[in-house]
Amino acid sequence: MKKDGSGKTDLFLGLDLSTQGLKGTLIDADFRVAAEDAVSFDGDLPEFKTEGGVHRRPDGLTVTSPPLMWVAALDLLFARVKSGGWPLASVAAVCGSGQQHGSVWLKRGARKALAKLDPARSLREQLTDAFSVADSPVWMDAGTQKQCDEREAALGGPQAVADLTGSRAYLRFTGNQIARIYADDPAAYERTDRIALVSSFAASLLIGDYAPIDTSDGSGMNLMDVRKRDWSRAALEYTAPGLAAKLGPIVPGHETVGTLHAYYVRKYGFSPQCPVVAFSGDNPNSLAGLRLQRAGDVAISLGTSDTMFGYVLRPKPSGVEGHIFANPVDPSAYMVMLCRMNGSLARERVRDAAAAGSWNTFSGFLHNTPAGNGGRMGIFFFEPEITPPTRNTGVSFFDADGKRIDTLPPEAEVRALVESQFISLRLHGEGIGLMPSAILATGGASANREILRVISDVFGAPVYTGEQTASASLGAAYRAMHGWMCKREGRFVPFAEAMSGAPPFARAVEPDAAAHEAYNRMLGRFAKLEESVAG
Repeated sequence: MKKDGSGKTDLFLGLDLSTQGLKGTLIDADFRVAAEDAVSFDGDLPEFKTEGGVHRRPDGLTVTSPPLMWVAALDLLFARVKSGGWPLASVAAVCGSGQQHGSVWLKRGARKALAKLDPARSLREQLTDAFSVADSPVWMDAGTQKQCDEREAALGGPQAVADLTGSRAYLRFTGNQIARIYADDPAAYERTDRIALVSSFAASLLIGDYAPIDTSDGSGMNLMDVRKRDWSRAALEYTAPGLAAKLGPIVPGHETVGTLHAYYVRKYGFSPQCPVVAFSGDNPNSLAGLRLQRAGDVAISLGTSDTMFGYVLRPKPSGVEGHIFANPVDPSAYMVMLCRMNGSLARERVRDAAAAGSWNTFSGFLHNTPAGNGGRMGIFFFEPEITPPTRNTGVSFFDADGKRIDTLPPEAEVRALVESQFISLRLHGEGIGLMPSAILATGGASANREILRVISDVFGAPVYTGEQTASASLGAAYRAMHGWMCKREGRFVPFAEAMSGAPPFARAVEPDAAAHEAYNRMLGRFAKLEESVAG
């Protein structure tokens, strides 16, 4: 796999079109990151006047981004990497990631404009008039409550929608954005030829034609039958008339959707035979970037929020919380995802209040207190929580008998916070089929061994860590390699086989059997207390 006939090393390019910028990650056939570069929307394209890559409407709910900004960013990134000496002629395949749930509305005539891209002119100049909706709704958009309520009523309730599409009706999901635009501006809907996701739009720019939506990103729309991996007629009919034709086909994530348009060959020096593998969303690409390859593999990203996602074969859709997506690297499996809003920011607040602002003191408290905290518990909702879903805020403490108390000693408060975060993730993860046999911890807090110890003991699974950089764009590069192998061999190559040469992750912590049993005994009582606080 490493050399072509000329002796050149194969390279694989992953792109990530996120909320705030466009990043490129180039890896070689030995999985080493060869180069990275990025464009910041706010800093590098100030003429679009975004803040954090978006525009916020005065209603406080509607959040959009101009798709023409994404077009301009692609040219800018490729110009930079070409001038930086990236060996683009050696790129064997390209794949990409796009922020999930955003939609791009292309009007009639856009397909012809994509096909006729001229390297003597910029993408921006040629595609200025390609859009029927000038500003794309993105994942932060929250103006679709009416459409969500109506979707659930039309399709049999939250659980029925989850059973069908993998998630109950969510504000930011693309199907609900489409329903709102159809209701508010039917003329714009009528003049639309193709509704793309951010991911499939970016792929369309590269192949010079409409690229299909992949099944994993398509799962985040409330429009796809998550088990059949195809559009649901009932979900489409509720949303808008003639929608199937505007969405186009849906394909597995390992499929090649075309080759790079001559625009990129002549302007930037890519190979004319370079295939483009189906783009997917940022969360599915992160699963690939963290190389979750088998049922039971789980990652916990310890960031501003704590996100847990995993590889499962038998999902349990919930009408209350969490998401089931088609797995981006295995057409017979699923990806399960949960998010807790009160993650690292909550840990920082308790560090400041109980540990004098010191992570060393915080870690010392965890090290010197027993698993189970002597039966003392805390429920911490500094912000309205996603998992479990609640708008209630505040901190509640309980003694070993389950009675509310006003405070805990500082060391017990620190342990109560960390235990509550991961006991809650375990409870809600099990509720939708997530039963980890191994956990990969990433994000800033993954450097804290005492936090990893709690995670390992709560779940009863070993915890691994690795040097991860830009997991979405890295995952896209891995998926480029995987899709290229599938195309070359004319069969579906298991992702684990494609990644077999990647460096192993480091085993950081093994679970302690006695501590794990202590947490098993806490589960039922914690669940009742959390439910009483969440309401």
